[in-house]
Amino acid sequence: MENIIEEARLDKSTFTFLESGNMEKLNQTKNRSAVLTSAELAAVVSIEAELLKGARQYFDAHGFTEVIVPHITRITGSCENIDTLFGLDYFGEEAYLVQTGQLYLEALIPSLGNVFCIGPSFRAEPAADARHLAEFSLVEFEFPGGFDELLVHIENTVHSMIQRAVHYRKHELQFLGVDVNSLRKISLPFRRVTYAEAIGLLNENGVSVEWGDDLKSSHEALIVQDGIPTFITHYPEEIKFFNMKRNENNPKVVNSSDLILPNSGEAVGSAEREWNHEILREKLLKSEMYKKLKARGKDIRDFEWYLDLIRENPVQHSGCGIGLNRITQFVLGTKDIRATTAYPLNSESLL
Repeated sequence: MENIIEEARLDKSTFTFLESGNMEKLNQTKNRSAVLTSAELAAVVSIEAELLKGARQYFDAHGFTEVIVPHITRITGSCENIDTLFGLDYFGEEAYLVQTGQLYLEALIPSLGNVFCIGPSFRAEPAADARHLAEFSLVEFEFPGGFDELLVHIENTVHSMIQRAVHYRKHELQFLGVDVNSLRKISLPFRRVTYAEAIGLLNENGVSVEWGDDLKSSHEALIVQDGIPTFITHYPEEIKFFNMKRNENNPKVVNSSDLILPNSGEAVGSAEREWNHEILREKLLKSEMYKKLKARGKDIRDFEWYLDLIRENPVQHSGCGIGLNRITQFVLGTKDIRATTAYPLNSESLL
């Protein structure tokens, strides 16, 4: 493979053929063929596939049922940032490409218990850079349980993904210059710091951050600069999705967590879900997301089926979304998310 066409050559440590300055080359048929048939990209795709097997292996061992969720939805398929929705005409009705299957998984907890899905998440991110993709794979699970159990499920799932790749794709990882021994030594439990503690750590390091600020990727990088995967927990309610459960001891925060990984940053977003119907409805109506919906001419009717579900089935439950590309990014040790999959799609590329 050392004779790959020079202009499409893949740098094993940073995969520079996918960086912004070279994206145009991927749109040239000849060079795209050279990249897609390279041993380097084959190694990346094999590792990505093994990570998924590791997630399914954990889910199978813990009684999770895989669910096929819709990929075209109402506004209920969105995350908190509805400005990044891809809209489309669905037989004369406004619809969207799904960003998360979360609410659709939650709907099946009363009948199935532990559930998960693996599918695409679409984000209309205008930036074409090392951190954003317009389409990526999201591993999501929901289960009837609380916050502490949620963090254990997340770290065990991620650990299963990584160790499966290390065990079955050692050759490919070494071929790409990955330090396999470091991955093998990743231990549980992962470190936990609260949002308040993270703010304090950042200010101690000369970074001015105030309560209520959404943490940026540069902030996250400082938190994990020692290379240790870290949960940041208990974010302020006003900056998180409306259905995250308020903490009983501190109602200003929610039982939420982001798993931050070196190189990739936020790889998992998670929370215990609010299962009190009246509180849930109140939180939706007061949320920033709902204000944006009203400005678009929407109202609460799109969420009535979900609110009815919670009213009729008030079950404690929690869940998360694991960004496959962010896990792959951490495993490969690359700072460029475009190097983590065969077909990186962003605002500058359309395959």
